[in-house]
Amino acid sequence: MKPLARMLAATDLSAPAHHAVDRGFRIAAETGADYVVMHAFELDAIDSLVGLLGDGIAAVKRRLEDDSRLTLRQMLEDPRRNQGVAAEGMVVVGSALEAIGERADACDADLLVVGARGESFLRHALLGSTASRLLRKSTRRPVLVVKQAPREPYRRLLVPVDFSRFAEEAIRLGCRIAPQADIVLLHAFELPFEGKLAFAGVDEKVIHSYIRQAREDAVRRVHDLARAVGLEPDQYSAIVRHGDPSQQIIAEEQAGDCDLIVMGKHGTHLTEELLLGSVTKHVLDESQCDVLVFSGKAG
Repeated sequence: MKPLARMLAATDLSAPAHHAVDRGFRIAAETGADYVVMHAFELDAIDSLVGLLGDGIAAVKRRLEDDSRLTLRQMLEDPRRNQGVAAEGMVVVGSALEAIGERADACDADLLVVGARGESFLRHALLGSTASRLLRKSTRRPVLVVKQAPREPYRRLLVPVDFSRFAEEAIRLGCRIAPQADIVLLHAFELPFEGKLAFAGVDEKVIHSYIRQAREDAVRRVHDLARAVGLEPDQYSAIVRHGDPSQQIIAEEQAGDCDLIVMGKHGTHLTEELLLGSVTKHVLDESQCDVLVFSGKAG
């Protein structure tokens, strides 16, 4: 299994965004990956103060940039958070979204790490923010959305599997990010037109028989999937539930005390606003733990 080689974290230097940087340090310490932390900020808005600042506006911009560099350097050199990892820091003036993409391409990052909240480009609710746009635009690189302050390495991964071509990649990616964690493979299912079968005259016993058979088939397929990616029986748990996938994922996250969910971002529609897929959107909104989202091209 290909190890994690390079990671890029983006921060707005706010307290909530520190969680993402700190989680990146823990992953880098556990995997040996190179780690780059960048801060991107736009100074165009300050130009509106030219009438107040006059010729001093250039000096103000320089001081703001210098202060950002100092703050970032102090964060990365803090032994209480860096886990002994020497991270590269960089400050970029410009659009955060563009800067993240350009730097990720430049260093060929295997993983992007962002916070779910912040004080500038991540300050809004996740969906509709720069973080959400990054998730939609990042077609090649997994994005780890960090929601919680990290206090230990990931120890219990929840990987929802739908037996699509992305399922094996999701499991392998989870193993790369958290090689020592226990893995929960969850498949949640509903029958096609299930809510209308009884209305259409299908006997309730027949419906229950279909559900039982679907569950048995799914259990077998989950174990086949685990074997296909090389998991040993003591490395994973297989769970199959009948019900809405979005709700079952959140329920298992809470019941199983999971600290990371690994999901593909693919949906069934091709329109821009639905590229994340309805289940992925729901999990990003409702989960308490971190969420790793990938496009199915994680490698």
